[in-house]
Amino acid sequence: MSDDTESGPNDKRRHARAPITLRVEYDGADDLLGDYTDNLSHGGTFIATSRALPIGTDVRLVLSFRGLLAPLSIDGVVRWVRPDGGGEEPGVGIEFAAGPERDRLDEMIEKIRARDPRTVSRVLKVLVVEDNAHVAELIRDGLKGSSRRSFDDPLQFDFRMATNGKDAVELLRGEAFDLAIVDIYLPVMDGSQLIHAAREELKLKSLPIIAVSAGGESAKRQAMTAGADMFLDKPMRLRQVIETMRRLMKL
Repeated sequence: MSDDTESGPNDKRRHARAPITLRVEYDGADDLLGDYTDNLSHGGTFIATSRALPIGTDVRLVLSFRGLLAPLSIDGVVRWVRPDGGGEEPGVGIEFAAGPERDRLDEMIEKIRARDPRTVSRVLKVLVVEDNAHVAELIRDGLKGSSRRSFDDPLQFDFRMATNGKDAVELLRGEAFDLAIVDIYLPVMDGSQLIHAAREELKLKSLPIIAVSAGGESAKRQAMTAGADMFLDKPMRLRQVIETMRRLMKL
């Protein structure tokens, strides 16, 4: 969570009650929905911040998470303060006034709960395992830039990057992914060993894996034997990657 003010010094002098903006970034839709159920729906919430905000301060909360197409905002007032140094996380308790803003927040929460595509875009978590930084960057930036043009529904990407198979296995062990793009010729642990470990050791049988390489038929045989779903020859076109994703994930 980061906080910010939207009004300058002159504005503050003219409008002494101009609200201070606190931006709250949730990890995902479920985190916001959980906070709404536990706190926001009851007329207030606790915001962790080291900023000194006296009781009675007007604040505007801007709530967001990756995939939310437009942030939510609601005004409130600081009703209690937990100072720094007491052994607990410092912050403020904020109360929301009943009225149209509360009603709008309730309406938006229901749309988020229903994953309304006009409100929330799908977020695909993609692991890119590539030791060539330039190629990895092209994949990442290309998919980000093409998301609106190439997919029927709003779509965003959350990328994790690894430069060798061993690091990639640890990422797969600790996090859930929607797709992996794996170069076959990697340092430390090559791509075919990584794919085999994902399928057999980590039991990720349903994870879509696209293998890529400039190694031709030999690399393709290694990849498909290890358990890859698809193989693309380097240099691959972004269009190939997108169409392969469409088929594997039924996007």
